[in-house]
Amino acid sequence: MLMITLLGGADIARAFAAQLAVQNGARAGAEQTALDVTPTGGASTAAVAAEIGRTPGLDPNTATITVTYALAGGTVPCAGAPDLQHAGTSTVASPCYAIVRVQYTWSTLTPWPGLPHTFMFDRSTQIRRYQ
Repeated sequence: MLMITLLGGADIARAFAAQLAVQNGARAGAEQTALDVTPTGGASTAAVAAEIGRTPGLDPNTATITVTYALAGGTVPCAGAPDLQHAGTSTVASPCYAIVRVQYTWSTLTPWPGLPHTFMFDRSTQIRRYQ
């Protein structure tokens, strides 16, 4: 009974740490993109990977990172941009937002009866660009 309690507690702690790493990674990527004068998806992806890599046991290379730039609704490209993958410009009249979505598949230490062995953590952060 003690082993089951210890393994269960370890899995819960690992899941919480993974969820926080994914959430913080999305935030770090969006902040980097929002503050960069000429943002690129690569710089934002690197910021996300660095944040996820700080958590032991997580592999940032397995995360799916999506960076988009859109107006408030999230489906219309920013002014002067051909699509959602390019930043365009942000003005007071039509603010452009950097949206970073991070998806990470996490696995438990042991397969628990009645529970799935893997979980998908999916977090998205949207921050207004000022350039």
